[in-house]
Amino acid sequence: QVQLVESGGGLVQAGGSLRLSCTASGRTFSAYAMGWFRQAPERERVFVAAISIGGARSYAHSVKNRFTISRDNIKNAVYLQMNSLRPEDTAVYYCRILTTGYWGQGTQVTVSS
Repeated sequence: QVQLVESGGGLVQAGGSLRLSCTASGRTFSAYAMGWFRQAPERERVFVAAISIGGARSYAHSVKNRFTISRDNIKNAVYLQMNSLRPEDTAVYYCRILTTGYWGQGTQVTVSS
């Protein structure tokens, strides 16, 4: 059974930073591209960032140059470093094994103005 567990969310002031972590079990982690998504209240879940098996990265326009996705295949983990946070980044953040239906439970990020 696949499990994804996110951590690292919290409350931060605008301009601050947070680092989200997602650890995976039950699959050969290194064989999959991974992604981060977020869902703000009363909004759809949207793409934030992705990292391929080989380490190629892609970002939503709204977070480019502020967020960095990375992975550690030995630790079965994917990370999202979030800098220069804005109130509009407030959302529940989810990690996902791309091309599958496996999602984590989410971690809340709240950015105060």
